[in-house]
Amino acid sequence: MSRELKIEAARAALEYVKDGMKLGIGTGSTAEEFIRLLAERVKGGLDIIGVPTSERSRELCEELGIKLATLEEQPELDLTIDGADEVDGELSLIKGGGGALLREKIVAAASKSMVVIVDRSKMVETLGAFDLPIEVNEFGLAATIKAIENVTGAMEIDCPLSIRGGKNDPFYTDGGHLIIDAKFGRILDARTLSRMLLEIPGVVQHGLFIDMASVIVVASKDGNEVITN
Repeated sequence: MSRELKIEAARAALEYVKDGMKLGIGTGSTAEEFIRLLAERVKGGLDIIGVPTSERSRELCEELGIKLATLEEQPELDLTIDGADEVDGELSLIKGGGGALLREKIVAAASKSMVVIVDRSKMVETLGAFDLPIEVNEFGLAATIKAIENVTGAMEIDCPLSIRGGKNDPFYTDGGHLIIDAKFGRILDARTLSRMLLEIPGVVQHGLFIDMASVIVVASKDGNEVITN
C-alpha cells in the first residue's frame, strides 16, 4: 500500500473514533499513519485514552502527545484500530507480520469492536498465502516446533516452518518470545488450526484473528470500501 492510500484508509478509520473513547492502537506502518492523524485530532481537542499494542506504537504516541494507559488501568476498551496482513471474506485475519500479534490480540479481545485498515491486495479468498506467525516460548523450542509439525501433519498440510530472524539472530517480541513463521499457502480450516495450535504448551499465541474484526476499511486508488460483518 502506498503511503497515500495508508493515510486515506487511516483517515476513514478515524471517523469511528468518538470523544471519550478508550482506544486500542495498533502496530505497523498503516497504524502509524493512523496515530499521526489521531494526534492531530487530539491537538484539536479530541479526548481519548489510547492503549498501544507495541512499544513502537507507544513511543510514537508519547512523542505526538496522545494520552495513554495500560490494559491494567483500562481493561475494557471501546474500539481497536489496526492493520492486517490478510483478510478473507468472513473477516478473519492473519496478523503478526510486525511481530506484535500477542499484544494486538489481547487488546482487540478487550475491545467492543475492531476496525481493520488494509489495501485491496490484503483481501484474499482463503487465508494462508502470507506466512502465519506463531509466537512461541523459547524454552523447549525444538519440542514446540515438532508439535507444530505434528499438527500440520495431522491436517495433511505441507507447511515449512522457520524461526524469524534465524537461529543465530532470532527476532524477539516485546514479550520476549520467538516467532515461528509457517508457510501454509492455504488454510482451509482456520478454526480447527487455531484450536490445535493453542493446545500446544509452547505456543503462546498465533496470528489467526477469527471473529474479532467488526469493520474492514479497504483502501484503493478508486476510493475506500467499507466491509462489515
